Amino acid sequence: MAKQLDYHAIHAIFSRFQALEPEPKGELEHVNAFTLVVAVALSAQATDISVNKATRALFAIADTPEKMLALGEERLIEHIKTIGLFRNKAKNVIRLSQILHEQFGGVVPSSRAALQSLPGVGRKTANVVLQMWFGHPAHAVDTHVFRVSNRTGIAPGRDELAVERALEDHVPAGFQQHSHHWLILHGRYICVARKPKCGICPIREWCLYEDKTE
Repeated sequence: MAKQLDYHAIHAIFSRFQALEPEPKGELEHVNAFTLVVAVALSAQATDISVNKATRALFAIADTPEKMLALGEERLIEHIKTIGLFRNKAKNVIRLSQILHEQFGGVVPSSRAALQSLPGVGRKTANVVLQMWFGHPAHAVDTHVFRVSNRTGIAPGRDELAVERALEDHVPAGFQQHSHHWLILHGRYICVARKPKCGICPIREWCLYEDKTE
């Protein structure tokens, strides 16, 4: 774990990210808040690519809680059976659809607590939905965000919640809206797990990672 970078270094890093990609976007395909919740829930221990392949046809016929309930668990399974843990995920999607229909009038709630009350929706999923759909500067700490935050010194922490708090505390306000996606994309394509591509890293000059590659 690197030490905590200071304000000026963090500001420089996110200024560089912003210059390279002013409006970063999440890679999970969705058409509304409900399909985003479902897509993020399905993406646990799966790649965005695999989820997108499975959900294109699914969301064409079931893009509301009511339509998902009408589809039913068995037909849902047929759509998502290429995704890991598909049976358990199918149960959760049907249950969360039922709760959204019965308790929220079919509308996805906009608070973290309410989102986390849905089956299969943890803090990370709730933060993704809050950030991507509702524009709340929440930080969903997945493996990419956790790795980049600790390697670089942007927001070191021993667990996901510690990193989330450090990001909230240290990322300058002007960058909070997009910092989640900048970090994910950096971890997915540059600061990869086994052999980070330090030779082409746009923030190398500020990064505190001791084992930089060429």
